[in-house]
Parts: sequence; C-alpha cells; structure tokens
Amino acid sequence: MSGKTKVPPMTIVIKLGTSSIVSPSYPFLPHLQLLSSIVETVVTLRSQGHRVVLVSSGAIGVGLRRMNLRERGKGLQQKQALAAIGQGRLIALWDNLFSQLDQPIAQILLTRMDISDRTRYLNAQNTFSELLQMGVVPIVNENDTVSVSEIKFGDNDTLSAISSAIVHADYLFLLTDVECLYTDNPRNNPDAKPVRVVRDVEKVRQQVSTSTLGTSLGTGGMSTKLIAAELATAAGTTTVVMHSGKVADIFSVIEKGPGPCREVSETPHLEEGPLCTRFLRRETAMKDRKWWIAHGLHSAGTVVIDEGAYRAITRRESGGRLLPAGVVRVEGPFASHQGVRIVVRRRIRNNGPSRGSIDVDDSIPSSPTTNDTPSGAGGQIHHPHPSTLASPALRYLTNNSNVAPQPETPHIQPVLSLSSSIASLDPLSRSVPASPAIHALTEKLGTAASLIQASIGGHQADGSSSSSEEWEEVEVGKGLAQYNSVEIDRIKGIKSAHIEQVLGYSESEHVVDSITIL
Repeated sequence: MSGKTKVPPMTIVIKLGTSSIVSPSYPFLPHLQLLSSIVETVVTLRSQGHRVVLVSSGAIGVGLRRMNLRERGKGLQQKQALAAIGQGRLIALWDNLFSQLDQPIAQILLTRMDISDRTRYLNAQNTFSELLQMGVVPIVNENDTVSVSEIKFGDNDTLSAISSAIVHADYLFLLTDVECLYTDNPRNNPDAKPVRVVRDVEKVRQQVSTSTLGTSLGTGGMSTKLIAAELATAAGTTTVVMHSGKVADIFSVIEKGPGPCREVSETPHLEEGPLCTRFLRRETAMKDRKWWIAHGLHSAGTVVIDEGAYRAITRRESGGRLLPAGVVRVEGPFASHQGVRIVVRRRIRNNGPSRGSIDVDDSIPSSPTTNDTPSGAGGQIHHPHPSTLASPALRYLTNNSNVAPQPETPHIQPVLSLSSSIASLDPLSRSVPASPAIHALTEKLGTAASLIQASIGGHQADGSSSSSEEWEEVEVGKGLAQYNSVEIDRIKGIKSAHIEQVLGYSESEHVVDSITIL
C-alpha cells in the first residue's frame, strides 16, 4: 500500500454508501473484502498522524439481511425498524474489523435537529474533537430510527459534508461505485468524459449530467454528491469523488493535492494521478458560525424584506442585522432565536429583468429621504417622487425563472389583533393588551402610511401597487429571529423606537440577527 511520503497531519472524512457495504440485491451480503481494505487504509492514515472520521451507510441493508427480507418496503415505520435492527449489527461489523488492527472506534448517530440547535451542534463538535484527540475513529450515521422527513439530512452525502464542517476537515472522500464525475452517464454513453478538477460547483452542475441514480438500497446519486461538495468546499474542505474499490488512491490524492500547508494555487498538476474528481476548497472558507447558519441551521419560517432592507443588510457596517422597518411579510410560525429564511421582494420592471447577480450599490437610483422612517438595518426608507419610479431594470440575484406574480399586501402598520390563525402561537408571544397609547400610535402610523401611499401615486408602503404589476421573491440569506413570528408581524414596517410601545417590551431593536448572505 502507498503512503510512504510524509505529508502534514490532516483531518480526513471518508464516506461509504450502502452499495459499498452490502450487495444491492437479496441476500444483501456484506462486501467484506472492500470493507477490510477501508479499515486497512484508515489505520494506515492514523499511523501517519492523520485524524480520520468514517461516515457509514448500510443500516437498513444489514437489517434486511438479518430479517431475511427481500425489500425494505415503503412505510416509514418499517424502514425505521429495519434501521434499528441493522445499526447494531453494522457497528458490530465495523468494530470486529477494526479490532483486528487494534483500532478503537466510536459510534455517533446524528439527526438534522442535532445540527440545527447551536448548543447541540457545539456539543457534537466537542465530542468529535475529544474522540480524535484520543486516537479513536468516529463512525457516523444518521439516526434513521427517529428521523422523519422534516429532520432528515436526505442522504449520507449531505451528512458527510456537515460532519466535515463540524471537524474542520481538510479532505472529504465520497466513495461510490463510479470513478469520478462524468460529462454524461458513462453507463449509457461510452463517449462520456471524466471531470477531474472542479473549481466552481455551480458552474459544473450546468455542464454535466447528474442522471446517475443510487442503487435500490441507496438514496444518493451524483446530484447529491454535488450538493455535498458545495457544502464542504464552502467550509474549506477539498472534496473528492472516487471509486470505493480504489480506496488506496487516497494516499496519492492527499500527497499531491492542497492541504493545510499548501494552497490550491500551489498544486498545478491536479489533472494527473488517480482517476477521481477533486472539488477544490474555497481559498477563503466561511467562518464556522456563518457556515452553521447558512447550511446547518433549520429554517422555521420566512421573513420577506424590501429592496432597501436588502441593500442595508449587505453592507458591512450593518453587522448582518435587520430592523423592523424593512420587513414586508412574515411566513410560518417560529419562536425567537429560531432560524428564518431571508427573502427579498422586488418589482419586475416593464423593460424586463436581467437575471444576473445584483450590485447592491446601484440596484436602485438615489432618491430623497426622510429623517424619521428607518429601513433595513439602519438606513432610511426612500420615498421617491413619482418621476423617479421608472428606474432602470434591476439585475436579479438568481436564475430562478419560475416566478409567480405576488398578491397585494396590506398597508404597513402594527396589527393589534391576534385573531388570525397564527395567533395560536400565543405561548410564543410576550405581548401585553393594547393600551389607549398604543391605539393612538397605531392611528398615527396608519395615517402616515396613507400619506406616503398617496404621495407616490398609489404605491403602498410595502412595495406593492394597486395597479397590475409582477413581483418576484428570491431567498438571499438566513438568520436568527430575535422575536417570534407573531411579534415580527405586529412590528413590521415601523421604527425600532416604537417596538416597546407596540409589544410592551423590547428585546432588541433588530428583528433578525446574525444574517448570513447566501
């Protein structure tokens, strides 16, 4: 086996799919020879000073063999039961193989909820760190016994990418039944060409075929590996897709590829060496907390903002915080300090939108401002003269062309009644009954909104119009809500100074914090 050349110690995550562990058809025999080669490779990497994490699928497949069943069925309960039966035997199989080489292992079962909660995420990170310092090989799998569709990672490719971010891995190896990413499905097209190096995952996604599907037992395919590569490279992890039968090639890949002491620019010969696909890590990795917010945090709801608010939160001085004045609408029930999607609502101009990336400095022309109505994360709401409304076409954030016209929304003013369906979240709300002073404030704000609407020729304060216009809404980021959904809905569109008067208390002048722009 290779691996004689000394390379700096690294953290390496190796992911095996179900097809690499058991045969995809009855009687689902384990691939003992392949598993033994994986174990030997991991132990050799450990002897060279590397820290290794193994992400292993296969619990349902092993459970099928134990129960002598031919298929896993379609019911969630049966799949969870088979996972419970197979998981113990799967970890026992790994322990038996690693014990032959005196290598201790540990079992870690995760769900999406474990990652979505910041405290549990940090606890998992600390556990991984301690195990790796002890010389133990953590073996990670999704806790299928308790996972449901709402809290599943989707497949272990995604789980391996998240595990890579948790341990700050240098390399993620996705072992599969094909050598690399191809321009087309090599099983159907003999002229398909391998893609050996990828620097931009989104660009290569548009140029290659991802039609290769997983096996009857597996849930992944090449498309899920692109998603995993996108998540891992954003966290600073070089991701490699390679054939599980050539696991010994890992040594050549880490020897010639980028590492902790060698940048991507210092490795010009990546096209050479073993046949595999290298997704090169980003030169500037996303910070751990920002990565967690963008990719690990579960979004419980959505906060729709206007264009001015979007420009404000993208500025460095905003600190990634959103003021209530920039909020247009709230969707979904969520509690304070839960994750929310940030969606910007913008008007589609008559001369047609441009679907490129937006420049936040020139997306909207300058217009007169007032000194008493803030917007977004510290700026002002712009109330343009009617002559300024026919501005140049905006360049949009994404290539999403399936945009449906949005309905008109009400005038921006605090909603004092909790009689709507979302008011069933009453335990989440700490508001107090409306006082005469609040009623007076509401009346003043409502009058102000009406005057603003009249001054701009029928355009409402939330950006909608009484005339027939088209709108699009694009997700631009994620953040942590500072108030629950009922409270944000009540204070949307008003100054931060009025939060306490409307809600009866003021937790923060911002409604969303720690916003990470995607």
